[in-house]
Amino acid sequence: MNQDILPRLAEILETRKLAAPDSSYVAKLFHKGEDAILKKIGEEATEVILASKEGDAQHLVYEVADLWFHSMVLLAHHGLSAAEVLQELARREGVSGIAEKAGRATA
Repeated sequence: MNQDILPRLAEILETRKLAAPDSSYVAKLFHKGEDAILKKIGEEATEVILASKEGDAQHLVYEVADLWFHSMVLLAHHGLSAAEVLQELARREGVSGIAEKAGRATA
């Protein structure tokens, strides 16, 4: 069940892109545009930091879920999906972080 949550969520986000802004929170966020989505990601990233500093594991999980969700909204806004992020992570698997970052600098 958990293993297919990202594709199911991506499908839902796609339907919300075309929905009326007053029909759902996500439809309203899409309607407001990229700046509103980016603002929400910034807020959620800050909440992740604060939850981590609090040391409450459950609160941290909750806030990271919010950050991932809003990151998926941004991806959908750009016609991208979590699957593409997962592919990129798979590409990087086994590659040193130092080497991967150096490769980006020359690309």
